[in-house]
Amino acid sequence: MRFGGKAEKGIRAMSMLVTVVTLMWLTYFFSDSFISCLLLVWKHTAGGLDVPVLGETWEIEIELIGWLGFAIAVVAVYGMRKRLRAVFQGKPGRWYVVLTLPLLVVGIVTYVANWGAGYGILFRSGGNMGIYYDQIFSYVGWSVLSALSLFAVGAYVFGMERVFAEQKKAGQYQAQAAVYQMLEEQYSQAERLRHDLKNHVLALRGLWEEQDWGKLGDYLKRMEGSAQLGTNEEATGNRAVDALLYQKRKTAEKKGIDWECDVRIPERCHVNEFDLCILFGNILDNAVEACERLQRETVGQEAQLFIRVQAQAVKRCFLLEVKNSMSADEKPIDKTTERENGQGRGIGLLNVGDVVRGYDGVMSTEMRDGVFDLSLLLPLA
Repeated sequence: MRFGGKAEKGIRAMSMLVTVVTLMWLTYFFSDSFISCLLLVWKHTAGGLDVPVLGETWEIEIELIGWLGFAIAVVAVYGMRKRLRAVFQGKPGRWYVVLTLPLLVVGIVTYVANWGAGYGILFRSGGNMGIYYDQIFSYVGWSVLSALSLFAVGAYVFGMERVFAEQKKAGQYQAQAAVYQMLEEQYSQAERLRHDLKNHVLALRGLWEEQDWGKLGDYLKRMEGSAQLGTNEEATGNRAVDALLYQKRKTAEKKGIDWECDVRIPERCHVNEFDLCILFGNILDNAVEACERLQRETVGQEAQLFIRVQAQAVKRCFLLEVKNSMSADEKPIDKTTERENGQGRGIGLLNVGDVVRGYDGVMSTEMRDGVFDLSLLLPLA
């Protein structure tokens, strides 16, 4: 109810709440049982009581043990706050659901067990060992159960985070391989042109001497196409980004999208080229998709499809701004944290957000009058 239609944020909040409560719940049970066991042993040995019972001599004793166990649970979970924060950053909604369901089961089981213990369902020796040892074994058993459950929950939560990180890393390696493959294809064609440059020069010279200007122009156009050269070819200062922008430009041109690009990568840019390709690749993929959606919605009508890319050093920061056309009726969403209807929209900007946060940068998005504007700023030092 609190998050309304923003289901993704609501799922994440519920997952965080269930995880934290389960960890505190189990830590509290373990601490409470362990302290109670130690106190009984101390009363039996140091206090000289044959059958010590908690709360028998001091009524507030049980409450103090409970509060001490609760304080230990709070301190323990607070100490894990950084690792827990990493667990709940930049994940899709389905991941939170998978994380939460097993924790709910563990929480329900421990709650039922605790409820049973409160009604006397504890360890009983049938009178052979006495009430004192019955209490000791009951508390020890409950401590062991709590410790095992706590270990299982911790291993599952942080194991899920490790699996997600490994999957993300694998996806990044694939993206990196694709970028370098594009780079290799682009420059291999240029190498082939240079290899045949001598023959081309002889052919051009012959056409020039014959003053056959039509054939000369056709020949130059064929050379331009075979070398993948053009008046709008990107020259950013980074070869990997050049190759990536070239592919995105060709994709946009095939789809009838007007393309403008002015990108200058600073020489001393500490953002590595892999992260640069994640930024440009995901942002431009989203821009192309937005233009395609607008194109489908305006079939038979005139629609201005465009993508504008600008990037440069501004003082001590790297500024990247991308504007693209989109449907004016498209619903604004927080693409840095959400998917929409499970269709994957906005997932690209999840990766962008991770990179931006990794460099202590900032990112802003704005949707106005059929234009989506994304800007991000990364410190250069």
